[in-house]
Amino acid sequence: MALSDPLAERMRPNTLDEYTGQQHLVGEGAVLRKAIEGGRMPSMIFWGPPGVGKTTLAFIISKSLDRPFFSLSAINSGVKDVRDTIEKAEQYKKGGIVPILFIDEIHRFSKSQQDSLLGAVERGLVTLIGATTENPSFEVISALLSRCQVYVLQNLSENELINMLQRAIKNDEVLKVKSIQIKETEALLRVSGGDGRKLLNIFELLINASEGEKVEITNDFVLKNVQQNMALYDKTGEQHYDIISAFIKSIRGSDPNAAVYWLARMIEGGEDPKFIARRLLILASEDIGNANPNALLLANNCFQAINVIGWPESRIILSQAVTYMASSAKSNAAYEAIGKAQSLVKQTGDLPVPLHLRNAPTKLMKNMDYGKNYKYAHAFENNFTDQEFFPEQLSGTKLYEPQNNTAENKIREHLKNLWKKYSY
Repeated sequence: MALSDPLAERMRPNTLDEYTGQQHLVGEGAVLRKAIEGGRMPSMIFWGPPGVGKTTLAFIISKSLDRPFFSLSAINSGVKDVRDTIEKAEQYKKGGIVPILFIDEIHRFSKSQQDSLLGAVERGLVTLIGATTENPSFEVISALLSRCQVYVLQNLSENELINMLQRAIKNDEVLKVKSIQIKETEALLRVSGGDGRKLLNIFELLINASEGEKVEITNDFVLKNVQQNMALYDKTGEQHYDIISAFIKSIRGSDPNAAVYWLARMIEGGEDPKFIARRLLILASEDIGNANPNALLLANNCFQAINVIGWPESRIILSQAVTYMASSAKSNAAYEAIGKAQSLVKQTGDLPVPLHLRNAPTKLMKNMDYGKNYKYAHAFENNFTDQEFFPEQLSGTKLYEPQNNTAENKIREHLKNLWKKYSY
């Protein structure tokens, strides 16, 4: 490893014991560690945010198994690159060796590119390890996905990130000759966004910005130097995630002007329009919800349309959806409701379904009073009758709280007229 390499590259772990995070996968007795130690590795896809160690883990697997390691990036590799790599793998297979083929950002591979991988995986020419920041069920073809085990990698914790810094200070040939003191970590962790690679690159930038051998890292020092030198460490696409964050927050904050600006930044940067459209689908429910249900319809139509229209005209459809959603009334009531409901389920466990709500397809079930005393709402005035739909222990629990906007005020008033026990 050359001293001129970036700090993140110099500190790349070589073994599972040096690897930071993902203990649910590689900790003692965890599923992936056992697979590595057993020497029987399926093809797999690592799904997780940037900078959590997907590439590093793939490299460690190949080194632990003593197998050749081929690496391709979906951004700059085509079908020919895949075929050339598979031809090399075939030569290894003749000697009884199965190489590791690592595909970074596999979600950006086209269907034809993924099809070219499928045969090699089926024939056992390679063990495929794909890495993606996107839900693989959206972009990885079903035939390939069915032949891979999907492992979800999690954000690194604050302690894990700080340990990465301490390990770098102690072991890196450049850093260990300096006197480095980390007095404050809040800003350092915040600007890195939980991305381990980005954290180390920022840290190296700060060290280089310091004069002399003594370095003190404070919040003020971090913010001052990172803001001035953002481009210096943003060489591998991390800014992509900052821009999508600014984009989403601009729509959530009801600023169509800023939102369409960040949209343009993504368009000019070559962002996949389907990636943008998927984010709009999520936002339509998370941040707008019942304040304007049409936003979800528009977002879904936008997603469908860009698959039909193609580029560059799709930018107009995206712009319409973005400006509409940014200008819309906002509510996260549906998002909050499902969060509360899931928390309640975890706290209360599997409470029994009330007998009157149970299905009764057999005579035995009817004899056990399944469905007895259920009131069919449409048989009553205004298609409503007051009955209990919760398990008894949760009666009267209010999870959905309409917010203060025109549409949800009407919903609140309607629910208030129906239900007295929920205190709308």
